[in-house]
Amino acid sequence: MSRYAAVHANSQGPGDSRPTALQIVKDEGMEGRLEGKVAVVTGVSSGLGIETVRALAATGATLYLTARNLDKAKSALSDIFQKEKMTLVQMDQESLESVRNAAKSILAKTSKVNILINNAGIMGVPELQRTVDGYEAQFVTNHLSHFLLFQLLNPALLGATSPEFQSRVVTVSSSAHRMGGINPSDNYNYEKGGYNPYGAYAQSKTANIYMANEIERRFGSDGLHATSVHPGGAMTGLSRYAPPGYVEGLMQKPEVMKVVKTPEQGAATTIWAAVGKEWEGRGGRYLSECAEAQAGAEDGSPETSDYTSHTYAPEKEARLWKDSLKLVGLPVDEK
Repeated sequence: MSRYAAVHANSQGPGDSRPTALQIVKDEGMEGRLEGKVAVVTGVSSGLGIETVRALAATGATLYLTARNLDKAKSALSDIFQKEKMTLVQMDQESLESVRNAAKSILAKTSKVNILINNAGIMGVPELQRTVDGYEAQFVTNHLSHFLLFQLLNPALLGATSPEFQSRVVTVSSSAHRMGGINPSDNYNYEKGGYNPYGAYAQSKTANIYMANEIERRFGSDGLHATSVHPGGAMTGLSRYAPPGYVEGLMQKPEVMKVVKTPEQGAATTIWAAVGKEWEGRGGRYLSECAEAQAGAEDGSPETSDYTSHTYAPEKEARLWKDSLKLVGLPVDEK
């Protein structure tokens, strides 16, 4: 059982005794312990990204941080930015070419990456939007861009792994994946219709989990491990597409506010997966509340941190992997 199980079972709202990301670093004895290691984090200009950077900075790791708007990221990180330890890289996750350029910039400065945290994301785009590459906005921003970034950084991740600290990929998913799985191969981008904002979000968050599971299956034996995490309901800008007054209405409900987290608390499970001793040398699991998620009801509800029947689906994970390689323009492997 997780050392944090009791406090999560008795949540009292933002800022309660549930751990923060920085507390995880301290509890794991990782302050200053990752000197010489390299971490890449996406989406660092707001919300969980800022707190993920704040916690990783305490480990002493060298950080490469991506954001669509570098000025916004510089402002958001101004109180913790360390020039000698942090490099900001422009990356627009709606553009696969931008992802390629970002990976090229990172690899021009380092040949090894020990930790990749796929944090950036959008949620609930009201109308079907296709990007410059022709893909549905949530699918490419949340999944395909991270899939491509992983593929491009994969040699650096494999090259960095060592017996004392095997390389890790952590992808931020969501309990919203419980609302639905992935579409058929010919309808990831709603070419055949059926778009709705949260169904598309659920697909992209399921894809996050499937990518992590497949990374573990393919590369775990090589010392490269992956997990996916549900951060919990944190107070961030992710809900910017929600209808007017929706979030404010939720905040008036005591039962909702009791489980809401601060961004510092929301980043805790991500950091636990990235530096926690429990995840040394293993992966392929969906995590929530600083613990491995347990099986839950098959009700499609996003209001639980448990996993559901489609969270682990090896055949669909393999299918999505091969389809994603085609979609980002990489050769389909036979592994």
